[in-house]
Amino acid sequence: MTAVAEKQVQNGVNVEALLGAREALSKAPEAAKFNWKATSRWISGTHSRTRIKGFHGLGQAQSHKTEFSVDMDHPEIFASEDKGATPVEMVLAGLAGCLTAGVAAVAQLRKIQLRSVTATLEGAMDIQGILGIDSDVRNGFDGITVKFDIDADATKQEIEALVAQSQKRSAVYDVLTNPTNVTVSVA
Repeated sequence: MTAVAEKQVQNGVNVEALLGAREALSKAPEAAKFNWKATSRWISGTHSRTRIKGFHGLGQAQSHKTEFSVDMDHPEIFASEDKGATPVEMVLAGLAGCLTAGVAAVAQLRKIQLRSVTATLEGAMDIQGILGIDSDVRNGFDGITVKFDIDADATKQEIEALVAQSQKRSAVYDVLTNPTNVTVSVA
């Protein structure tokens, strides 16, 4: 009797390393506590630049291989210079990136070959609150929609399960859908 060949897929995710990390961290829960950092500097007007390099995890200081820089601004229709995405667009980008990464990781684990994954996000917002026109209007999103277009060697139900598992494990989805304590102070 010949053994059935195991299905090989390559979505660019090292699942073995992720499962190894999960196993190791389950035995050392203190090492699983991470502190992510970003430093934003005002440039001019509503334009700012945020830099991301160091973070803390696995019980010690860590660093990305390179420093990342993100410019944020507001569009010209808000009397700004439009030198970057708006901060709320960056929130959408963070959610898109987190969910999409999750889809790739779960697909790799479940041996589903992806051909393409596109997430399109929209956030509805009434800016009357931000502008001080109506204090009863929320400053944030009224709602966010995420639409995935996924081409993969899988059934529609398997693809829906990939997205559901990604959503279940997404840190950014959790930040947006559950209250998060935010402390603001001035030096």
